[in-house]
Amino acid sequence: MACSSMCFGRMTLEQALHAVSELRFAKVDLAFRETGGHLKPSEVHADLARVIQILRVSAMTFSAFHVDFGAVSEELQRDHLKSICRLARNIAVPVVSLAAAPQGSDLDTETARLGAFARIAQNEGLILAVETHGETVTGDPLGAAELCRRIPGMGLTLDPSHYTVGPHAKADYDLLFPLVRHVRLRDSGREQFSTRIGQGEIDYGRIIGHLDRVRYTRALSVDIRDDPTPDFPVEIEARKLKYLLESMV
Repeated sequence: MACSSMCFGRMTLEQALHAVSELRFAKVDLAFRETGGHLKPSEVHADLARVIQILRVSAMTFSAFHVDFGAVSEELQRDHLKSICRLARNIAVPVVSLAAAPQGSDLDTETARLGAFARIAQNEGLILAVETHGETVTGDPLGAAELCRRIPGMGLTLDPSHYTVGPHAKADYDLLFPLVRHVRLRDSGREQFSTRIGQGEIDYGRIIGHLDRVRYTRALSVDIRDDPTPDFPVEIEARKLKYLLESMV
């Protein structure tokens, strides 16, 4: 089990990692967001050695990196990704996860962009995974599968919430399970992206069953975000989901 650092995005990085440790998660799904309060892609690029030291001193194990470049040029995105991939290789993180471009982006253009990113990751011995997100080309399961077909070696970060609520609610995403390289989970309802565990419609047993059938062996990441502020305590719900998932695997 892993816990996303975005569960505690309002804390400092040190506080967030401590909170994950207190919940006894085995690993951290670490976010690098240019507009976030923790580590930024530009900071990694500016001083890679410093960030390596920060993460090694934390004594935590990291299952994946979640990267949001912010509003920067594609050239800067490539430069920042190279540094993040070097960081991942140095501390043995196998998966780097990125968002696809927003809906309306041309599939050919997105193939070229993500294909270049996948080669950067592969050159460092890493897996690039693109997130399934309702407001991007991967919101359509067929679009997500087609991107992976076009880009050899690239996989998906499955976020079932985006197939539960939003423009692609109730989409059939069974075809994506063989392509999954990372998983992020919370509970979601038809009209609410994040709910208390058990009050939404996410079928964890079904998801884990599909993952078992394709021999998925990587992390399941609890990703109940505290921004925007939910109407329930994130720490309690993260613990509940951890225990629930552990009882199923």
